[in-house]
Amino acid sequence: VQLQASGGGLVQTGGSLRLSCTASGRSSNNFAMAWFRQAPGKGREFVGVLKWTGSTTYYADSVKGRFTISKDSAKNTMYLQMNSLKAEDTAVYYCASRYGWVIRYYAENEWTSWGQGTQVTVSS
Repeated sequence: VQLQASGGGLVQTGGSLRLSCTASGRSSNNFAMAWFRQAPGKGREFVGVLKWTGSTTYYADSVKGRFTISKDSAKNTMYLQMNSLKAEDTAVYYCASRYGWVIRYYAENEWTSWGQGTQVTVSS
């Protein structure tokens, strides 16, 4: 599976952005996609995850209530709607995918395919 992320940019505190991640080459609906982020000088952090079948989502506590993951099955695309952005949301955002489901979905080493990352900068 190849992933292409897009939609990053510069936004003011309190603003919104929507990221997209398009998957190509997917061969099964037993599939999951996730968003991670990496701030300067920090490790990669789990943001949220989507089960492709059923569209179940889970989020990190730090973004719960502000970020929403959705998908467009026809476009093989997952979205991350980010509202009420804070300076601490500044990071490179990565999408990831895998076949099947794992309990440790928050662990980056459980994911097999990664997109190239898109920069999100929130200015105060």
